[in-house]
Order: sequence, then structure tokens, then C-alpha cells
Amino acid sequence: MKQIQADVVVIGGGTAGMGAFRNARLHTDNVYLVESHVFGTTCARVGCMPSKLLIAAAEARHHALHTSPFGIHLNKDSVKVNGEEVMDRVKSERDRFVGFVVSDVEEWPADKRIMGKARFLDAHTVQIDDHTQITAKSFVIATGSHPVITPEWQALGDHVIINDDVFSWDTLPESVAVFGPGVIGLELGQALHRLGVKVKIFGQNGSLGGISDPVVLAEAKAVFGEELELHLNTTARAELDSDGNVKIYWEDNDGTSGVYTAQYLLAAAGRRANVDNIGLENLDIKLDSRGVPVADELTMQTSIPHIFIAGDASNQLPLLHEAADQGKIAGDNAGRYPDITNGLRRSSIGVVFSNPQIAFIGLRFTSVEAQYKPEEYVIGEVSFKNQGRSRVMLVNKGHMRLYAEQGSGRFLGAEILGPAAEHLAHLLAWAHQMKMTVPQMLDMPFYHPVIEEGLRTALRDANAKLKTA
Repeated sequence: MKQIQADVVVIGGGTAGMGAFRNARLHTDNVYLVESHVFGTTCARVGCMPSKLLIAAAEARHHALHTSPFGIHLNKDSVKVNGEEVMDRVKSERDRFVGFVVSDVEEWPADKRIMGKARFLDAHTVQIDDHTQITAKSFVIATGSHPVITPEWQALGDHVIINDDVFSWDTLPESVAVFGPGVIGLELGQALHRLGVKVKIFGQNGSLGGISDPVVLAEAKAVFGEELELHLNTTARAELDSDGNVKIYWEDNDGTSGVYTAQYLLAAAGRRANVDNIGLENLDIKLDSRGVPVADELTMQTSIPHIFIAGDASNQLPLLHEAADQGKIAGDNAGRYPDITNGLRRSSIGVVFSNPQIAFIGLRFTSVEAQYKPEEYVIGEVSFKNQGRSRVMLVNKGHMRLYAEQGSGRFLGAEILGPAAEHLAHLLAWAHQMKMTVPQMLDMPFYHPVIEEGLRTALRDANAKLKTA
């Protein structure tokens, strides 16, 4: 077995691992990157990029079918979906994005890239399969995450799919049952529906798209419920019928029930960190309730000082930009260990690319409730139903609520359902990171007519409720 003495070992070659490897090498050349499957990122291969390609195709059909309110009349029979062509573009563009990532990896020294599954033997040693042992001064765990599939779903064989499988289809199916109305389930469920696939979405606790604000959530249920069949407070079981299809027996909490037969069950009920089989049992390391090493969010340092963790494996925000930031911090500190420093952690921002879009900035409503008494914060809000630019474009659906600290007027966070939420979210995230107050935000320029005027309306509403010091 090959024996290697290293300064740093990075376990995992995704977004966080690549960032950690790159930044650790700023301090030492004796850094190794270990990957068990393929180098590249979840985002490029099976996540944000291919999903947006599918959503773009869905939007094209949806717009073509909804031109009549503008006085533009199409022959609806001519709006046809060629499933093979849709998936050909999704896969070809996906492969192009992956190619860019892989080409970066291939520029790194080949002898510092090792393929195989790494397991800790002790706090300073990992073994890769049965061919290599590496002893190192520090480590970065960047092993990513995987979709949750229940034992019941596993019995469905290849009729239960995850988002990875969707982007391997050669054509579109006729029907899908989506289990999990979170970000992935809502994005893919709506996209497939708009491409002509029969879709029903099932959930258990009444949530939708990760929204915590009750007013925004109620509006989201109404808006998406007009287009999609949602069962968000449901008990359900799934089995294969004699034809090999998935049969869903469901009952809502209001007593209604039914049976839905689909070609596939899309498992979108969350993701779990890939830390089960990396030898954590051989380490005296502090774990959270889910079995994931606890880490300082500013240094990414675990309870074992020379072991760091980053990306989806860290059980913090499972987003590409967060993984990149965490990887940079973890790699920098692993490379300079024991001289560690706090890294830059940006204001929280998240976007769901549904239509209308959903966005979260800073503190969500539940966090505001937990940290502040009711009299210590105010809420500013706006409906997009009558917002000028939104009505012009016939995208006037949704609601925004933003939160500000009473007394100081400091902007705390927001939850948005509405048009151009991805752009509104960036404006608000920048304001949040700069610790701006609502009055300061209102001093910023607003053009007319733009959707951003809706943001100004919400800020004015909040400002009217503030009693600033």
C-alpha cells in the first residue's frame, strides 16, 4: 500500500472541496485532493444548472400558451413539446458546464489528485480504498450530500428517482409524483408540469418552497395551487402496481383521499450529509443530532482543531455560493494551520426558481420571531397584484414581507414570493450585509416603472411603523 506524508488532505472534489484545495495550495504545495466518484460539482452535474435548463424550456412553453391576454393569439395545437429535444439540450448544456469544471481540475498536478473513497483511521490518517494511506497535518471534509430515500421508496426500484435521474432522461415521462414540496420538488415539479407532464406534489407538514412567513406562505399556496395539484398535509404510501407503475394512496388532513398512478416517484424530501462512511467513529469528534461534525461558521473548524468541514457535508446552507465560501475558509485555515483566521461569511440569500420566484434574505420570519419580541420589530409588506410594472408584464402575483428592528430601523431580513425575486433578493442582501437601515434604503434611487418600486412600497410601509431613536 502506498504511503504518503501530506500537509493537507481535502476529502471531496465538489464545489467546497475544489475551493479548499485551491486555497490550501496558497500556503503549501503538499496538498492532496481525494474524490470517490467524479470531480465536479453537484450544481453543474445534477443541481442548479441542469434544473435551470429544464425550467427555461418549461417557461418557453408556458409563455407560448399564455399570450392571449396580450392580444397575441397562437394556434395552441402548434405549441408542441419534443421531449427528446428538450432533454438533449439539458444534457448537452449540462455537459458543457461540467466540462468547464473538470478542465479546471485537470490543470492541477495529477499526482495530487487521488481517486477512491477515503476513511479516517485516526485523527491524522486516512486510507483511500485499499491502495493508499495518507498521514497529514490537517484535513478538510467536503464530501457533499445525497438525497433522502426512505426504505418504502427503495422498494420501488428504478421507479423512484432523484434529481440526478431526471437529468439523465432521454425524453419526458407522462406522469410523476413529487414527494417533497421544498426547493427541488417545487422547481422540478412545476417545470415538468409546464412541459406537459402530469404532476402531483405531496408533502406532510404544510410547508412549500421553504417559506416560513405565514402570510407569504398562504399566498404561495394560493398561487401555486391555481396551477399545480398540491397535497401539502398528507399521509401517503406508495407501491408498484401490476403494470410496474407507482401507485400512491393518499389522504389529506381534511379527510379527502385518493389514488394517483404515476410512472415515477421523484424523491425530493431533503438531503443528508455524506459523513456516514468516512470513519468518524474512529475520531473523538463532536457531532450534531444528525451525526455531522459541528463546526465554527467563521473558521469551519471542528472540535478536532486540525480537521475542518465545508459545503453540504457541514449541514449548513446547501447552496453553491455558501459551499464556495466555506471551502475557501476551510482550505485557507487547513493550509495555514495552526494559525487560523475568521473568514468572510456573507449575508444569507436564497432563491427558488419557481414562477413566481421565492427568495429569502437575512433572517427569515421564524428567526425574527425567535430572536425578537413582537414590539421589537416591524414588518413592511407589499402585494404584487396591483404593482405597476408587474401588471404591465402580467406577472402580478405574489407578496413580499420585510423585517426591521424597532428603534434602530436596521433591516433584518425578508421573504419574497413574486416576479424578479432573484434580483430583489440581491438588492436586499447587499443592504443587509452593509447593515443598512430602512430610511437609508429608502434614500437609494428607484427608477420608474420597475418591479423594484414594489420593494420601495414595502420599505415605506416598514418606515411608517418605525419609532427610530
